[in-house]
Amino acid sequence: MKLLVLNGPNLNMVGIRERGVYGTKTYTEMVHYIKEVAKERGHDIEVRQSNSEGELIDWIHEAYLKGYEGVIMNPGAYTHYSYAIFDAIKSIAPIPVVEVHLSNVHARESFRQTSVTAPACVGQLCGFGELGYGLAIQALEQAVQSLNG
Repeated sequence: MKLLVLNGPNLNMVGIRERGVYGTKTYTEMVHYIKEVAKERGHDIEVRQSNSEGELIDWIHEAYLKGYEGVIMNPGAYTHYSYAIFDAIKSIAPIPVVEVHLSNVHARESFRQTSVTAPACVGQLCGFGELGYGLAIQALEQAVQSLNG
């Protein structure tokens, strides 16, 4: 499968910011892990990060235009208020999108417990650190298989 991973604002600071919440592995180490899992499972994968909402939306659209079969997205703080990202995800249907969060957002501040983007996705994984990305790859395999009958 051809997969796209999109990471939102401040994910580039993983391993530096709030280590008790996000862990000590750097963003580069996390990307290496994601690529290794994809390679082991026989997938082509591209991983991108942006602090810009508009750029993330453009990349979501690109997933459709360039024939990606699935998207994994960690919208970061945009999770909680970006209806524009919600609309972008809906616009690329039937390409499945899995939302991933490193921390358990449901056990954190109340504003983090609501995702406006998750309802546009096939599912959400949170609280498993970088492992969530590996699980999301497996979830996309199943979602794509279901779509293809």
